[in-house]
Amino acid sequence: MKILIVYDSFFGNTEKIALTMKKALGRDPRVSEASALRVGDADPENLESLSMLIVGSPTRAFRPSPAVTGFLKRIPPKGLAGKKAAAFDTGISLEDASPRFLRIFIRLFGYAAKPIAAGLVKKGASLVIAPEGFLVQDTEGPLKEGETERAAQWAGKCIGNE
Repeated sequence: MKILIVYDSFFGNTEKIALTMKKALGRDPRVSEASALRVGDADPENLESLSMLIVGSPTRAFRPSPAVTGFLKRIPPKGLAGKKAAAFDTGISLEDASPRFLRIFIRLFGYAAKPIAAGLVKKGASLVIAPEGFLVQDTEGPLKEGETERAAQWAGKCIGNE
C-alpha cells in the first residue's frame, strides 16, 4: 500500500502530526511506501499511484488553510476515484477557546478536517475513518500532551479500516 500525507503547517504543529503519521505508517508491514509532503510540494495531478491520500491542515478561521483548499480544488474531477482517504486538522480545543464567544463560532463552523474530508469525497475518494482533530495548547502550539501518540494510533486505524 502506497500512502501520501499532504499537509500545511504554520507553526509546525500540523507538520509534527503528519511526520508522526508517516513514521508510524512506515513501520507497518502492509505499507510499501509512506511519504509526507507540504501542500506546496504536492502535485494534485499526480496521485494515480497512491492507495491512500491523507490530508491535514491547521484550522484557520474554522476552515482548512487556503493552500490545502487550493490543493483539493486542483485535484481533477474523480481524480481520487477508487482511492482511500482520510482527513485531519490541528486546532485549539473548544474548552480552551477564549474569548468565550469563540466557542460559539467553533460550535457553529467547526474545524478544518470535515471540509477536507468533504473535498476528498467530492473528488471520488472513500473515507476510511472519520475526520480527526489534534489539539494544540494555544494558537501557535505546542501540541497538547499525548497528541503525537494519538496521531500514530489514528494513522494505524486508517490502514486497519482500509
